[in-house]
Amino acid sequence: MVVSSVAELITEKIDSMPAGERRAAQTLIASYPVVGLKTVAEFSQQAGVSSPTILRFVARLGFQNYAEFQSALQDELAAQLQSPASRTTTPLSPLPASSAPMLEAVLENIRETFRHISERQMADVVAQLANQRSHIYLIGGRFTDPLARYMAAHLNLIRPNVTHLVGQESLWRDRLIDMNKRDTLLIFDIRRYQDSLIRFAEKAHQRGTTIVLFTDQWLSPIARFARHVIAGRTAVPSAWDSSSALFVTVETLIGTLTRKLEAEGARRIREIEDLR
Repeated sequence: MVVSSVAELITEKIDSMPAGERRAAQTLIASYPVVGLKTVAEFSQQAGVSSPTILRFVARLGFQNYAEFQSALQDELAAQLQSPASRTTTPLSPLPASSAPMLEAVLENIRETFRHISERQMADVVAQLANQRSHIYLIGGRFTDPLARYMAAHLNLIRPNVTHLVGQESLWRDRLIDMNKRDTLLIFDIRRYQDSLIRFAEKAHQRGTTIVLFTDQWLSPIARFARHVIAGRTAVPSAWDSSSALFVTVETLIGTLTRKLEAEGARRIREIEDLR
């Protein structure tokens, strides 16, 4: 049985929540999962709602009580902090007889990712990327930057003003001078979350740049700076997390955006071909 993370449950149910519970959900996502590990009174104070509202919020997510809710968050925090070394199978573990378990895990990750991403979320991100007045910047971590590079290559074909940030952290910081509230920063960050990306996201957020975060089900700390959060399933029977679900999400966004910018994109592609 696939167990949804608390963040995924929030994504599923937030549109049906009353205003107070929605504030509780937004407060939790902004400091995930730490706020939820505090007492009900502390959580309610930080969210600016009553303690009964917090308990109703927890119940709406499907938990029997606050202790069960916190236990789920504690399990997620433990998973969030895992390193590849802690997930490596021991020498005594038998090798799988086939690639089937890995394939099934990847396919299940894709299914679960799209089960928890709403049409509204996807539409909001596409609308953000379709804004021709916005300069789009993309960046990823050690293992996720290929996703940023892949997406940037496609975006450059169908719209102007797209930059993939590469190189050393000091070079990223130099680009902050050009970022403002009209611009969009797409960041890819999965466990173990990259400190340099978190610092960069915070500075971009301070400049008013809209941040779209692609992360895992446990949520990078960058979520507290992001306007849009796309969470993909990454855990597989391996020492390494899989980016397959995020890759499919990226391709879905590219396909939808290409249709939305069909006339502009076709014109740009023709001009690019003429220049070759």
